[in-house]
Amino acid sequence: MTKHTGFTLIELMIGVAIIGILAVIAIPSYQIYIAKTQVNRAVTELSAYRAPFEERAGANESVTNASIGYAPSNLTTGSQAVDIASLNPDGSGQLQVTMGDTAHPNLAGLILRFDRSSAGTWECVLDAGAAAGWKESYLPPGCRL
Repeated sequence: MTKHTGFTLIELMIGVAIIGILAVIAIPSYQIYIAKTQVNRAVTELSAYRAPFEERAGANESVTNASIGYAPSNLTTGSQAVDIASLNPDGSGQLQVTMGDTAHPNLAGLILRFDRSSAGTWECVLDAGAAAGWKESYLPPGCRL
């Protein structure tokens, strides 16, 4: 007489049910994590262009994508053809990109902007008006809506 060992159908069904419950809990948390990470990454990438912007502003020179070394991110809709920076005669200005392309669907249309005052101080501002899936929990530290 041979003895068969293994899982019964009930044991397998319980295991599948447990995995399903864990997936229902984990997937939304993971999606929030992905969106927050992408916003933080895009803000950090845009922030990197503040130093070259300052150099150009200090020299009273025009600020273009080429002059600040802009390279479009795969998270934004930016291109080399459209300047992301603007410098006003009074020294104020801004750096601005729009999230899209391969960004999380909840972030598509989110506008990321660094505003520069005429005194040279920077402020991170997000405009979530066009981002239908925006959640307050995505807001990076140091930025405002």
